[in-house]
Amino acid sequence: MRRAPVVVTVTLMAVVGCGAGDRADVVVEGTPPPKPYAGPLDIATRALDEDTPQALLTASGAAGRALECDGEISWGGGPDGWGKGDGGDSPEDGLRRYFEMFDPAGPRSGFRVERQESDRVLYSYDVGGRTKVAVVVARDQKDRPGWGPETYASCDPAELPASVTDSGHEEIWTDRDGRRLPTTTVSSYAGAEHCDWQSAHFLGMGRREDHRQYVRDPDGVIAQELLTSPYDGDVRMPDDAHDTGYRYRDWQLWLTDDRTTAYVRTGEGVEAWPLAKEMVACL
Repeated sequence: MRRAPVVVTVTLMAVVGCGAGDRADVVVEGTPPPKPYAGPLDIATRALDEDTPQALLTASGAAGRALECDGEISWGGGPDGWGKGDGGDSPEDGLRRYFEMFDPAGPRSGFRVERQESDRVLYSYDVGGRTKVAVVVARDQKDRPGWGPETYASCDPAELPASVTDSGHEEIWTDRDGRRLPTTTVSSYAGAEHCDWQSAHFLGMGRREDHRQYVRDPDGVIAQELLTSPYDGDVRMPDDAHDTGYRYRDWQLWLTDDRTTAYVRTGEGVEAWPLAKEMVACL
């Protein structure tokens, strides 16, 4: 069934590939980091009605504090979704429960035990000896018997290996020197097939509070009233446009000072991607 497109204001969550692995390699031996997390694993969490890095740290407890991001925390949260009958028999079962209950974006194999206590274990997914995804599992908490996820957090998807993100939904852009850019700077993704939007493309720029979304729509599948102007697949680059240096494959992103249109130079010419009036999403 075709689902209806809507305009929504949503919390943006970094979306990357599953990094699929079989059950045998969810947890590996790994190499201890130079500076393992030494803080407490039991930190009170509080969900705030905002989506700033500080709010994510407050919501993600020890997992958020265990991260070693180059930039800011991208996603995190505390204990919800875990009830009676959900807990596992071992810490590793608790980590698997995290994947099953939250269906998180990101790697699902290659985690390592960074810290272990009698009732809590910190699992980390490391890149270059630094923790980029952290999950704390706990045992026998109030109304939550067995092992299950307590807190979780991750750095920006751009800090994960290309082998993880290349299989995901979100496309990681680079600067002109090939360095991967945070998704809060720029990112893109193809439209959802279940809304028949697969011919469209969405490009986002900026943090959540000042996010801008541009739309490539060669087949006209996005309602025009959702956009500030029509998409044009063959335009002349404006004289006042400047090269941002942002690249994805053969795409080059150019902008004018008013940023009302994203100009994407491809191997075949220049396209004008209009700005969406509000964030467009398919539910």
